[in-house]
Order: sequence, then structure tokens, then C-alpha cells
Amino acid sequence: MNDPLRKHGRRRLSPWPASVAALSLAGCVNYMGIGSDKQIAPASHYETGASLPAEHGAWPAMDWAMQFGDPQLPQLIDEALKDAPTIEQALSRIDKAVSLVGGARAGLAPNVTSSYQWNRQRFTLNTLYPPPYGGTWQSENTALLSASWDLDLWGKNRDRLHQAVSQQKVADAEAQLARITLAASVASTYNDLARLYALHDLQDSEVQNRQDIGRITDRRVTAGLDTDVERQTAEGETATTHTNVKSLDGQIIATRYQLAALLGAGPDRGLSIARPSLGTGEPIMLPDNLPADLLSRRPDIVAAYWQVDADMQNVKEAKAEFFPDINLTAVAGLDAFGWGQFLTAQSSAIQFAPAIHLPIFDAGALRAQLKGRYADFDYDVASYNQTLVNALSDVATQVAQIRSTDAQLVEARRALSAQTKAWQLALVRYRAGLIAQLQLLDADDNRLAAATTVVTLEMSRRSMQIALIRAMGGGFDGSGAALAATTPATPTTPTTPIPAPRPGQE
Repeated sequence: MNDPLRKHGRRRLSPWPASVAALSLAGCVNYMGIGSDKQIAPASHYETGASLPAEHGAWPAMDWAMQFGDPQLPQLIDEALKDAPTIEQALSRIDKAVSLVGGARAGLAPNVTSSYQWNRQRFTLNTLYPPPYGGTWQSENTALLSASWDLDLWGKNRDRLHQAVSQQKVADAEAQLARITLAASVASTYNDLARLYALHDLQDSEVQNRQDIGRITDRRVTAGLDTDVERQTAEGETATTHTNVKSLDGQIIATRYQLAALLGAGPDRGLSIARPSLGTGEPIMLPDNLPADLLSRRPDIVAAYWQVDADMQNVKEAKAEFFPDINLTAVAGLDAFGWGQFLTAQSSAIQFAPAIHLPIFDAGALRAQLKGRYADFDYDVASYNQTLVNALSDVATQVAQIRSTDAQLVEARRALSAQTKAWQLALVRYRAGLIAQLQLLDADDNRLAAATTVVTLEMSRRSMQIALIRAMGGGFDGSGAALAATTPATPTTPTTPIPAPRPGQE
């Protein structure tokens, strides 16, 4: 076949690429010597085998609050997620990110506008317009249709779009983080309310014990076995216990107000919350492959990942600024004095104006901008790595504390059993006049302290369990939400681009 573009066995090249290349080489502005060697660390970079062993456990489910057996807790969490201002703030940030994606996407398409202008003007005799227009009032009608298109040869607009998409993913992940943080805060505060009620029960029971001791003391004083010193001591101990009860009453009300604030409601809402009836929850067993899977389970890691990806797109966009821009502009319309000839062919105006913009000298502005983008990249890579380190430490710390608390509870319950028996024996001996009041009060104090330790450890363990659920992502799964932070097998550098979102993620 005859090819008019082929001569001497070669295809002639279009002059456009050659012209652009020549202009690029002629430009003085370049980004030589600007770069970064910072790397995203994969989860395997950190040793976790001993601290986070595979135990064939499961990741927390979205309805993790159900495991504690108190139907009021998941209801309170749902109420908080529905009405809390912090969630509204997160959703607003998502809306803004979505709008920025829309704006960036519009930059890839041609822009078409239309305009109409009517102008009433007296033209001077000493300008370009001779009589009969010069020296008279005239009305000018102008109707134009304009179209412009940035060819985006170097992908600057596409990079800007990818950056906006990544920022939207950051906002999505941060919204999930806000939800998880709020849910865990509600559960932790609710557990604190349960702890205060349990301590209140202990002090209520102690009031009865101290009153019993007071009655025994009264009989002993009547019998001449004790003096008024022991009677006043017994009354003082009873009053002190009443003070502890009143203090706990105030703490319970304050905690109810805290819960109401977490729900996004007024303080009266906290007064209507029923007393908690929480159970122990599920056994603690870590899932297999925890460090690697944690990357898509923790929304803070996901957000940090997409922030780095957004920085990389910003770097690429800044690099594209060093190359020439080519814009195509076309204008067509009608322009005439008066209305008589406005809609005629003689009034038509057409303009086509391709333009090339090439930076040659800018006093270092583009290089400074690129250095700033790389600085953002370096900072957020370091932030990602620190977030991953903190996440692994968070999980390991909560697991270690739970297992330590389990061991402490075994000994604390043994101590409570022994102290209870000692107090019971001391009470019998005091009634029989065999020991002094102070010995009985010491035994009672020891029993109360042991009971308080057990309650505190039980409630602390549940609080740690809630913290572990939060540390493991609180039921979030980035892979199911198209947000997974898929870290490559080798560290990512600016010269090895971070993997682009999979199809369907934009």
C-alpha cells in the first residue's frame, strides 16, 4: 500500500513531538538533583513473632460490642455514631474531598463556555472607528462560544486527579477511625460506669458491716469489755464508709454526663441510662498473619498510606510543571453594532489559538515547590512507618496487659477468699471478746481492699479488651471498603511509584 507519510522506507514523524522536545531541551528550569530515598516499611520489617504469635483467632467483627452480653451497650454505640458531632465533622471532610475529586476530574475534559454582552458606548472621532461611528452613540452586541482544552501531555492534570482520589481515601479512612474511636470511647466509659457501680456495691455492703461492728461494740461497752474510745471509733468508721458511698454517687453521675456527651446529647440523657450488666466477653486469641493483615484493618494505617500516595502524586505533578503546557483555545460567535446585522453571517467571528507555555527562568520557584513536595513525602513516609510501629506496639501491649491481668486475677481472688475467711473468724472472736476492736477493723480493711482489687482488675481487664478491639481495627476492613493499603514486597521510593488503586477504587 502507498503511504503518503512513508519515504525511503521510513514514516515521517509529526513535527509536534519534535518541537516539544526541542523546547524542553532549550528550557533552563529542571529538577536535577532533587529527590528522596525515604521508604515505606513493610510489616515484615518489624519482628513480632514472639509478641504477636498466631493463635488461629478471629478479627473483631463490626458488632463486637454484642460479645459483652449487655444489649444497652451496642444501642448506645449506635446512638453515638448517629448523632455525635465528631462523626458529622468526619463526614463533612469526606464531602469536601469528593468535591475536590470532581474539580480535578473536570480538568481532564475540555471547557466550554458561552457569553453575551451588550455595550452602549459613544465613540470618539479620534480613535480607530471613523464616521459614521466616530462621534456617535452605538450599541454593540457580542455573543461568543468559547472552548479550551489542556492537552496534559505530561499527565499533570491526571496526577492532580489521582492526588484528589487519594485524599478522598484519606478522608474515608479517617472517618472510619473517628467511628472506631468513638465506639471504643463509649464502651470504655460505659465499663467505667460499671466499675463505679461495683465499687458502690462494695461500699454499701461495707456500711452494713461497719454498722454491725458498731452494734457489737455497744454491747461490749455495756458489758465493760470496751470503752467509749472503741464506740467512737466504730461510729467514725461507719461515717467514713458513708462518705465513700456519697463520693461514688457523684462519680457515677459525672460518668453518666460523660456518656451523654459522647452520645452527642445533653447531660439529662446520661441520667436515663440503665445500670450496666456487662459480661466478660470472648477469649483473647490473636488471628494468624496479624502484622500483614493489620495494614488493612487499622484505619489510621490506611489513612497514612493514602496520604503518602497523595504526596507521590503531588511530586509527579510538580515535576510536570517543568515541561511545556499546550492549550488549545477556540472562540466562535457574533459581534455587530446594533441589531440589524447581528444575526447575519457577516457578523460571525472565529478564532483558534493554540498556546505553548514553557518555563525558562523562574528564579528557582519550581525547584522550591518540588523540594517542598518531597519534604511532604518524606514527612508522611516517616509518619506511616511510625503509625505502623505504634499499631504493632498497641496490639502487643494490650495483649500483654490482658494476660498479666488474668494472672493477677487468679492471685487476687485467692487473696480475697483468704481475707474474707480471716475477717469472718475475727468477727466471731470479737463477738466472743477474744480480740480487740482494732484487730477486727484491720481484718475488715484487708477484706475490703482485696475485694476492691478484684473488682478493679476485672473492670480493667474489660477496658483493656475494648482497647485491644480498637487496636485491631474495631471491625474495620479496608479491603472490603476498597481502601486496602497494599504495601509492595520491597520498600517504595519516589522512583518506584506506589501501586495505583485497583480498578473500581477511584
